[in-house]
Amino acid sequence: MITPDNSFLSQDSSRYKGLKVYQKSECICDITYYFCQHFLDKTKDRTVDQMIQAARSGKQNIVEGTAASTTSKETEIKLLNVAKASHQELLEDYKDYIIHHGQQPWDQDNPYYQKLRVMCSNHNDRAYYQDLIARHSDITIANIAITLICQVDSMLYGLIERRKKDFLEKGGIKEEMTRSRRAYRQDHPESTDRSTALWEREQKLKAMEQSLAQREQQHAQRERALAQKEQLLAQREQERGQNGQQGAGGVGGIGGSRQGRRW
Repeated sequence: MITPDNSFLSQDSSRYKGLKVYQKSECICDITYYFCQHFLDKTKDRTVDQMIQAARSGKQNIVEGTAASTTSKETEIKLLNVAKASHQELLEDYKDYIIHHGQQPWDQDNPYYQKLRVMCSNHNDRAYYQDLIARHSDITIANIAITLICQVDSMLYGLIERRKKDFLEKGGIKEEMTRSRRAYRQDHPESTDRSTALWEREQKLKAMEQSLAQREQQHAQRERALAQKEQLLAQREQERGQNGQQGAGGVGGIGGSRQGRRW
């Protein structure tokens, strides 16, 4: 027995809020806005708008992609890839900032690197990071953002791969509709029988309508053919009448000519 999919065409527009990748993206947005406001000159540096827009794009495309998954897996995958690309752009901006200030992004050689990775992995709440960044320097905040972005990038990669696998195994919206319809028919056989009988009656009615339309078309063709024949007959009658008049006039003319002669 086929089990109906309760998530079929789900109208829950807030599903994205439960995704850790979205929660971390929110934190990245908050951190980026704070970073740009406190450490970059927005009147001189175009990077400010670019970083804020990249952070927002990463978050918003996760929202839009999750919403689009209801009707199009393809659209969901495309939007998640856009989110991934936006975060990659933001990642480069943070790295450039650190390098331009004479340092390098933290790696395994840095004593805080592993601790930072664990901390960012365990915390997804915005309030935690808002309190944290208020107590640290620009370089530390940039490294926090880099760590979060790398984790989001890895999570997005896994999410995209799962969506691809789901599409290959289960198909898209059409396949989901077919499965749900089959499940409904099995669970509601009486309704299915009525629907089948109604469908059969509709098909018979359509066949009768098509047959009637064909007959009407054939009748119209015969009517046109008859009208053409009548028109042709009328033309022939008219021609005969004209020929008769010409013949009568010719005899009279000859006779008159003979009467006028002198022998």
